Amino acid sequence: MLLGSTFEIANATKHDLKKFDCGKSSLNEYLSRFSIKNNMLGLSRTWVLPGKAGGNKADVAAYYTLAGSSVSREALPKQSKSLPAYPVPIILLARLAVSLEYQHKQLGMKTLVHALQTACSLSQQGIPAVGVVIDVLDNEAMNFYHHAGIFTPFSDNPLRLFVHMSAIAQL
Repeated sequence: MLLGSTFEIANATKHDLKKFDCGKSSLNEYLSRFSIKNNMLGLSRTWVLPGKAGGNKADVAAYYTLAGSSVSREALPKQSKSLPAYPVPIILLARLAVSLEYQHKQLGMKTLVHALQTACSLSQQGIPAVGVVIDVLDNEAMNFYHHAGIFTPFSDNPLRLFVHMSAIAQL
């Protein structure tokens, strides 16, 4: 398994975004069609882990996308009720995917940890956030996030998870 040494901001001239296939069409389409545009518009930021180099571009072994957002205090798990009554900032882990070629090799957990550490670093460097929220794609993804063991349900939406920034800082 030949991989780049670290995650990089997605770049269409360096990374072959169109060949990425994780088995989920919505995640493949986002990386190939929207990630670069959303990076440029400042709507979100996508990081990729380069895989094998094929020609001028490296394959993408895994990727994740983070975006800023806010939620009402009432939507957060009970331990966060001491927050002010107005919407509080969070970081949304909007997407996370591993190429079929690299699945079942612990790369999903490596990608998740990197995404959470990046969110924590951004929060500490001046983009405050009380935690990270994940909108889970399906039951398979839910099993993956439950396996991580740090997420709590987000309000009454069963496909939304939350982890407090203080828990991420301990990773």
